[in-house]
Amino acid sequence: MDRRSFLKTSALGGGAAAASSLAAPAVAQGRITWRMVTTWPRNFPGLGTGAQRVADRINEAADGAMTVEVFAAGEMVPALQSLDAVIDGSAEMSHGAAYYWQNKSVGLSFFTGVPFGMTSRELAAWVRYLGGQELYDDIYDDFGLQAFLSGDTGTQAGGWFSDELGGIDDIQGIRFRTPGLGGQVWQKMGASVTNLAGGEIFAALQSGALDAAEFVGPYNDRALGFHQVRKHYYTSSFIEPGLATELVVDKAKYQELPSNLQAIIRDACQAEYDQVPSEFYANDPIALNDMVENHGVTVHNDWPESILEAGAAASRELLVEILDSSDAKTKATAESFIQNLNLLRSRTENTDLTFAQARLKYFDVSDLS
Repeated sequence: MDRRSFLKTSALGGGAAAASSLAAPAVAQGRITWRMVTTWPRNFPGLGTGAQRVADRINEAADGAMTVEVFAAGEMVPALQSLDAVIDGSAEMSHGAAYYWQNKSVGLSFFTGVPFGMTSRELAAWVRYLGGQELYDDIYDDFGLQAFLSGDTGTQAGGWFSDELGGIDDIQGIRFRTPGLGGQVWQKMGASVTNLAGGEIFAALQSGALDAAEFVGPYNDRALGFHQVRKHYYTSSFIEPGLATELVVDKAKYQELPSNLQAIIRDACQAEYDQVPSEFYANDPIALNDMVENHGVTVHNDWPESILEAGAAASRELLVEILDSSDAKTKATAESFIQNLNLLRSRTENTDLTFAQARLKYFDVSDLS
């Protein structure tokens, strides 16, 4: 119903006095429309679909009080300008990954993926229960923004290469696409690193502008066609052990919303944080099997020891540099992250890992399927 029809209906239902006292707030409440710009192609598996589901959850729960319209990468602004669109007011929401914006604050990278850092469950525990959200809020407050974790890919794949890697010497000077702190680690290891939006990677690999690239994992990577131009696939990333996506909103506009709509946005993000990994866990093995069986991809589950050792050393060196940052918010975030990593990893390594190793060693049921 448009505004003119609503006013007419209100007047007929209760007279001029009723129209003047009720129409304005009812119209304002009924016509809240926010624009979400994303860094993902439309309907992109896991990430684009996750952004759309956040909007759908909000729209359904708001029951007409609020509508979120989704604009995929390039439909309103280029993928890596989505956060700026919220800052400048041309959109109310951005869906992406916090490490894309580390040029604004290095501290934001800690809310996406840290080399040899937190898994997705550890990250959620830190953010929700151990002070991470408050630090997240503090950084984004400088830009008039509010952010919520809104998706989780789990541990990502390591990347696509032309040939099998024999050791650290094989990555010297390679042109490699990877973002965030992980990109800085690969740079320290000797690679020439650049960041590109997901939709731009295939063409760069095909043309030879990139030698190698990583993005997310089999489900996404197959959709982008990387298996057509590179055949050696490293399936476990040491730089992105638990990548989170985020929904960022204009903070002032968010605070102006009724409390129930604020809660709907928060809860939709949390629900999607738990939904997205289910989509990846279900579809990654299917996509990987297809690429191996039908497209000649060679899978490498382990990196050469020299690459892992160099990566770990570079990661430690980078964290030391960040801990010495002159930016108080980045420094505080890094300190909290490391303190809680040391706490949370004990749960993962003494319980989850022990079980996984026992299942791998003793419980083979492949003959039952």
